[in-house]
Amino acid sequence: MKSVGIICEYNPFHNGHIHHINEVRKLYPDHIVVLVLSGNFTQRGDVSLINKWKKTEIALNYVDLVIELPFVFASQSADIFAKGAIDILKALKVEAIIFGSESNDVNKLEKLVLIQKTSDYNKLVRKYLDDGLNYPTSLSKALRDLGGDTIEAPNDLLGFSYVKELIDNDIEAVTIKRTNDYLSKDLDCEITSATSIREALKNGIDIGKYVPSVCYKYLEKVKFLDDYFDLIKYKIISEDISRYQTVDEGIENRLKKVINEVSNLDELISKVKTKRYTYNRIKRMLIHILTGFTKEEAGNIKTKYIRVLGFNENGQKYLNKIKKECDIPIITNFEKNIDLLDIEARVSNIYNLIKKDDDLSEYEHTPIH
Repeated sequence: MKSVGIICEYNPFHNGHIHHINEVRKLYPDHIVVLVLSGNFTQRGDVSLINKWKKTEIALNYVDLVIELPFVFASQSADIFAKGAIDILKALKVEAIIFGSESNDVNKLEKLVLIQKTSDYNKLVRKYLDDGLNYPTSLSKALRDLGGDTIEAPNDLLGFSYVKELIDNDIEAVTIKRTNDYLSKDLDCEITSATSIREALKNGIDIGKYVPSVCYKYLEKVKFLDDYFDLIKYKIISEDISRYQTVDEGIENRLKKVINEVSNLDELISKVKTKRYTYNRIKRMLIHILTGFTKEEAGNIKTKYIRVLGFNENGQKYLNKIKKECDIPIITNFEKNIDLLDIEARVSNIYNLIKKDDDLSEYEHTPIH
């Protein structure tokens, strides 16, 4: 049995994701489709609108096997996010990883990855960072200076991190052209961005035509990061937040200085945002403060297990086969005393503090099938 991989957040699952999976099925009709899925918190610094078990249930209408991307990877920068997801897919022996791309040009991404490996590139990035620019902008400007080309669109930036992990690997990187603007907040056609759907849900606008019915039924009761504002505020006021991951030197003082002047997260972010700190970077920082994810915990993370969230009949057959070949333990039941899993349990408990929608603990959940 052969397989291919998709890395995703599905926040929420929408018509564009169906298009993406359908294109994957056309390219690889005889392959198992393996999904590596962010759980209850995402790389863009958001909480998941619905919990990871509901996302898994939805996804299994379209794919064969759903694997959890642990929080310690899922809530971090593109490079760490990509490494965690691709390490899992490498261990599961997929032949290709297929991702959405604005440019739809793998050769361009590979060329830029090779430029990034040069010493001149690192010097230029450092120069732009010292000038006060954020990392994505510094990366983009350095690539343009050295290669005459650059990447700025969100999915291409993430794809750049994927290709960097795959450049010396047998797994093929394959792109599918995005059909919309990832950051657009406008509901302009039936395939629209997750950003626009989240914005519509915040404003009470019906999004039924933009998501499949298997997802729509779960979107009556959703969570947003701002729902956790009081918890975040409490932690910023009462704790030494400098110990938390991505809280860089100096930013903790800015957060503590303004926290009593604001009444929501948007106000907080606008008061601490600078050229160096992107909106998403600050949101990731706030998630790490909320969940108590420390720099010590983040210091030596590596893929120690592969946790199955769900599978269909074909996915189960593939699991039975690949378990004999996989160098990393594949688990279907929650196991205590594995550090990354203990973090996962803590994070899920915090996620469920607001609008609790799951009566089972992390220890009681078993794969959906």
